[in-house]
Formats: sequence, C-alpha cells, structure tokens
Amino acid sequence: MKKFMALLMAAVMCASVLTACGNDSAASESTAASESATESTAVESTAVESTAVESTAVESTEDADVAEESTEAVSTEKDVLVFGTNAEFPPFEYLGDDGEPDGFDIALIKAIGEKMGVEVEIQNMEFASLVAATGTKIDGVIAGLTVTDERKEAVDFSDAYYEAVQYVIVPTDSSIATADDLKNKTIGVQLGTTGMFIAEEIEGATVQSYNKAVDAVNDLNNGRVDLVIIDRNPAEVFVSKFPDKIVAMEGAQFGFEAEEYAIALPKGSDLVEQVNTALAELKADGTFDALVAQYIGEAE
Repeated sequence: MKKFMALLMAAVMCASVLTACGNDSAASESTAASESATESTAVESTAVESTAVESTAVESTEDADVAEESTEAVSTEKDVLVFGTNAEFPPFEYLGDDGEPDGFDIALIKAIGEKMGVEVEIQNMEFASLVAATGTKIDGVIAGLTVTDERKEAVDFSDAYYEAVQYVIVPTDSSIATADDLKNKTIGVQLGTTGMFIAEEIEGATVQSYNKAVDAVNDLNNGRVDLVIIDRNPAEVFVSKFPDKIVAMEGAQFGFEAEEYAIALPKGSDLVEQVNTALAELKADGTFDALVAQYIGEAE
C-alpha cells in the first residue's frame, strides 16, 4: 500500500513537472510569436511610413511643379491686354456714337498696345472699382487716374502722361470765389476721384458722391448741390454743354495743386517697363501730340 502510494505521488509530481515544462514551452512559443508579430508590424509600419513619405514627396514635387507653372503663366506675355476705364470723363473717356468707350485715354492705350504688339480690349467699369480690379479682373487702368501715395500701395504706375488740376464748377450767379467760400457747402463729386478726396477735407462740407460726373453736374443745374469739383478738361466739356447755367473756375484760386495722370498696372508687373517704352516712342514720333490735339485740344 505504501509502495502504491509512493508510486502515485511520483506520477503526480511527474505530471506536474510535465505540465510546467509544457507551459514554459507554450510561453516561449507565445513570446516568440508576439516578438515576431511585433517585428512584422514594425516592418509594415516602416514600409507604410516610407510609402507615405515618398507619396508626400511626390505630391510636394507635383505641387511645386503646379506652382512653377502658375508663376510662369502670370509672367508670360499675353496677346490681349484688358484695360479698365470709366467712360464718364470726357474728353479722356466717354461713350462714342456706337456705344463703345472712346476718348484720349482709349486712343492712347490702343496706340501703346500697337507699339507693344498686343491687342487692347477696353472694359467699362465703375471708377471706384478700377484699382481693386487691377491684376485680377483687368490688366491695367487708364481712366484719367491721378497718381497718389494711397493708390501706389495697391498698384504700380507708368510714367505720367498728363498734368491736370481740379476745377470748381458753380452756377453762373454763384458768389463762390475763394477757398473759404467752399466751407459748409454741398459739394458734388464723382465717387473715388481726387475731387472727392479734396471735398472731404473741406470744413463743414456735405459731400454728395455720384458714379457719373454728369449726374453731379445735373444736380448742380437743378440746385441740389452748390458746386462740383472735377478735373479741368471734363469741367470745360460740361460748361460747353451748359454755357448759360454754369461756369468753371481754376482750382489754383482755391489752393488746389496740380496732379498727374498715369496708367495703373499690377504690382511688380513687367508691363510697367513695356508701357513706359511704348509711351516714350509715341511722344517721340508725334503720335501723342496728335492725340492731344484730336481729343483734348477741341475741349480747350
């Protein structure tokens, strides 16, 4: 009996040892499998990351190529240039009998285009929108546009092509004659013009802005404003149409300084040099003076 019990105990102990040995083997196999899986995952992860990096590099290169193509597109010379104007400023720009923009500025920019070897299209727009549209909707502006420091922040300018001064238009029976007489008056101006900027600085003045200069003059004729401030040449054109109702006075007697017209072009554009070269050639060959005589001489 004791011998049997001893054998039984030995069998139990052997079984325990075998079980323990089996567990160690399983654990080892499990650990090995886990380590293998970890290594496999790491390799796969590295492969994925590598692929992602390569993909990103390819996309980045493609984006760079697109950006380069875009830059090249901006700097590429065009066959057609679109210039914005506001055809409400005779004799520089107005609508002709055919309903299309005409005037000194229109003829000048088309002549410049011929010198540059490009076609010029004219887009008639609100004056106040012209500068903001330069470089996006249009390639440039020619619209009796005065060079100012504020505008220089948004566009580059060509060489000046005309010197102008603001005039004051009043009814024929008006007593307005000096700068002090402008105070506390209702002043008509075209929106976004130098005349508007001057009027806004006059003490006590009420400024009425119009999209069209002719509307300001019409309100002057109808007694809705006391005076209109506008550039000399259009002032003389309007007076010639209503000689019995209005008169124009030189801005110098009101302290207005001379200003320069130039062509507005996108910031950093190589068009500035091209336009300046063409403009100089037009002045040298007599074309510029001929256009002045044709369009502005008649108004004077």
